[in-house]
Amino acid sequence: MSRRIDDPVKGILLIVAAMVFFSMSDSCSKLLGQTIPPIEVVWLRYSGFTLLMLPALLRRPALLRSSAPVLQIGRGLGLLGSALFFTAGLRFLAMADATATSFVSPLFITALSIPVLGEKVGIRRWSAIVVGLLGVLIVVRPGTSTFNPASIFPLLSSVSWACGIVLTRKMSGSTDHMVTTLGYAAITGWVVISLMLPFVWVVPNWQDVAIGGFMACVSTAAQWLVVMGYRRANASVLAPFSYTQLVWSSLAGFLLFSMVPDLMTLAGAAVIIASGLYTAHRERIVARQRLMGSK
Repeated sequence: MSRRIDDPVKGILLIVAAMVFFSMSDSCSKLLGQTIPPIEVVWLRYSGFTLLMLPALLRRPALLRSSAPVLQIGRGLGLLGSALFFTAGLRFLAMADATATSFVSPLFITALSIPVLGEKVGIRRWSAIVVGLLGVLIVVRPGTSTFNPASIFPLLSSVSWACGIVLTRKMSGSTDHMVTTLGYAAITGWVVISLMLPFVWVVPNWQDVAIGGFMACVSTAAQWLVVMGYRRANASVLAPFSYTQLVWSSLAGFLLFSMVPDLMTLAGAAVIIASGLYTAHRERIVARQRLMGSK
């Protein structure tokens, strides 16, 4: 699974498909959030995720042994926090607003790379971080009548996601199989969210269970599509196409919830995306310089 295949066109198509699936998963989360608590929504998602991973883990139990178990568990907690905070935000926010705000995660990844990975971040990347946060302010608009306090949830989701990604980078020297990484994420998330579930449990109806099962399938499929996409092209090539999720989220929000993003949301999203793309560009340059210096 670690074998690299040079096929950027297919990699791009896989990433775009993954963004469609992620938007479908978010739509399910918003639908379920209208009748059951966010913790229970995430529990349904992780229950399905774990069940889908069990056949692979049971077929090869040795894959549960990790060379970096603490980092794997930390990564799993970061991804769980991201899902939980984002689902909580979707209960009160339009899908386009929550998705646009969550796009700030690459900037948090850059900031966290300093203490965790020991990376040096120059003035250009710090400037991109500041610009991206200004884009978030345009979307959220604090101090105005349109401000929704629930906007903090996508931001917390971005921070949690960034923690998970930085820990993934820290494990770059690990020999763990991809199934090991996904298995740890599924089991860690399911155990923790199951401990929280009794405090908020609401008996779901058959429709909730069906939507939850579909959500688990599409979110798991999206993660696999991302893995396969990044096996076929560099992150710098694929990064711009991850932002297509805003298109699919806006479309889903309109079709399912009759919500249309306003011009300020689109303007803020454009600023966030531009800063994220510039950050990815600078990271590619830094990585190239580091590679040339090691030769």
